[in-house]
Amino acid sequence: MNLKDAHFVRLNSELMPINPLEASLYERYGIRVVAVEAAEPEAILSHVSDCDALAVVSASLPKLVIDGLSRCRLISRLGNGTDKIDVASATGKGIIVSNVTTFCNGEMADNVMAFLLALNRQIPRMNRLMLAGDYMKARVEGLALSRLSGQTLGLIGFGASAKAVVERAKPFGLEILATRKNMSASHEEANALGVEIVDLDTLLARSDYVSLHLPLDAGTHHLLDRETLKKMKPGACLINTSRGAIVDENALADLLAQGHLGGAGLDTFEVIDIFGGKELPPDHPLAQLDNVILTPHVSGLSVEASEEVTTTGIRNLVSVLNRKMPHPDNIVNAGVTPRFALEAHDPSLFTH
Repeated sequence: MNLKDAHFVRLNSELMPINPLEASLYERYGIRVVAVEAAEPEAILSHVSDCDALAVVSASLPKLVIDGLSRCRLISRLGNGTDKIDVASATGKGIIVSNVTTFCNGEMADNVMAFLLALNRQIPRMNRLMLAGDYMKARVEGLALSRLSGQTLGLIGFGASAKAVVERAKPFGLEILATRKNMSASHEEANALGVEIVDLDTLLARSDYVSLHLPLDAGTHHLLDRETLKKMKPGACLINTSRGAIVDENALADLLAQGHLGGAGLDTFEVIDIFGGKELPPDHPLAQLDNVILTPHVSGLSVEASEEVTTTGIRNLVSVLNRKMPHPDNIVNAGVTPRFALEAHDPSLFTH
């Protein structure tokens, strides 16, 4: 296929505009891009039904959209998570779904540590007391702070971002626990990193800080519901930089207000849509608590992460439009049988 003849659609063109690097790469590889902003499935489908490939940042691609793709070869997710894409339907139609598996692992780990340290030292509350002029109250409350070294961090999920957290947390003297979906997998890597693999209930009961490192799917939706959150160690803090809907936010707010949990650092939410412009209501319980840190899904953001996701996402596209497979690490539906025959991945496509 001549890349200039390919019908390629880039979604989320207003919400996340094509950046200069992305534009330069399209020009370098001779890709003609159709930039589209659409949110509803019917509106998206009107632009992509006859595309050869499409790239998406945050739009949802449900079965209705996937089924309407008459000749699409690739859905290139410009990011990591694919919970908004009906991957099973894409696989059934022979459409490769690709992502950027290394995207923002370091940034997410940095954000987790920032939350952890701020919660441990009660930075948000101390800041508010200082601004209110309650200096002595802040000093007195500071006497109750606990030394971080020797405390326990629990990681729910043990993929790349969790391992990046381990690398950063170990020098602080934290004991680290982890749990994962496949508990029968070898513990050799965990042992080498000084991480103890335990079941979820054990992790919740022992951890002073719990950090989520899971994708959102049917099995993880509200994994931390009210009853599960109650199993957390009294006074423990929850950190979520993964997906908001893994946590029952109303239950979390209740347990924070009641004092069962000591704090939370949240960078992602179920009740609001950061990408869709649906903001957190100012009267939402999470916004009323002084032991909660809220950030607008910035844990994956940096200049370097943007460059990485742009470059890798477009390389996935270039591969498929050149009748080659993307790099195996970037194929979400690894068992897919492509609707058009593709040869093995060829890194020489990018050497120029």
